[in-house]
Amino acid sequence: MPPPSKRAGIELVLEPLNTRDTPGFFVATTRAGLALIDAVGSDNLHLQYDIYHAQVMEGDLARTLQERLPQIGHIQLADNPGRHEPGTGEINFPFLLQHLDAIGYTGWVGCEYKPSGRSEDSFGWLAPWR
Repeated sequence: MPPPSKRAGIELVLEPLNTRDTPGFFVATTRAGLALIDAVGSDNLHLQYDIYHAQVMEGDLARTLQERLPQIGHIQLADNPGRHEPGTGEINFPFLLQHLDAIGYTGWVGCEYKPSGRSEDSFGWLAPWR
């Protein structure tokens, strides 16, 4: 019999967090998150791929997203450094968001960032994606 969460139609995600911002966090990389998911063996447990944390810990975002897409249940973003909105740091978000479309990602992309100024001004980067 499936676990209660599966019977209820619940999808679970596990999010690796970087050890710079969260020292000692148990799951800090995509590889560690996927190993834990595999060890649990539940088909309703997926990876939450946080672009910010992944950039800090491992980089190689486009390739990792493409190779691990079947195991990713949700994607969220923030730029690095500073965990601010896209366009304030080193991550090439126009490329990365187009890449997500090209590899067939159909889920939501959540925004979890600290606005670098006023919150309402931090959404300008969204204009091409509306």
